[in-house]
Amino acid sequence: MKDKVLILNQDFSAIAVCSVHKAFLLVYLNKAETVAKLKDACLRTINHTYPVPSVIRLQNYVRVPYHGIALSRHNIMRRDNYSCQYCGSPKNLTLDHLLPRSRGGETNWLNLVTACMRCNTRKGDRTPEEAGLKLNRKPIRPSLQHFLQLQVNVHNQDWSSYLGMPKELY
Repeated sequence: MKDKVLILNQDFSAIAVCSVHKAFLLVYLNKAETVAKLKDACLRTINHTYPVPSVIRLQNYVRVPYHGIALSRHNIMRRDNYSCQYCGSPKNLTLDHLLPRSRGGETNWLNLVTACMRCNTRKGDRTPEEAGLKLNRKPIRPSLQHFLQLQVNVHNQDWSSYLGMPKELY
């Protein structure tokens, strides 16, 4: 039961990811319906067998107040796929300000990237261009849908149609 389940609002917009256990409870209590099931997986009780949900849709519309994704070390590394944005290394990761704070750089989504200690030290108190470094990807401010799309790689292809992604990518 380590699988995750995509939760859709009543209007089929993706709002969250939860455990199979929580998703099953929502379906069992008629608070949600199963939209897609995991193949060849089932939950068994003494008297019944239930399909394991992969995508569920809530029965009632839930207004989700959206305040954006919190700016945190974990979320920046998650956005950058836990790899250095200069060399691609997944080891000894730190955060790097593209425009250093000592030169007026702010701490925000567009100025922070994940960098390995080696590249961060090489860059020092300079911009990437001044240090002769090239970014693999330009930093973006992620959305909830962006973070849910990152989980498609790890979890289920059934999610792609609800997250606006073509299935052939996975």
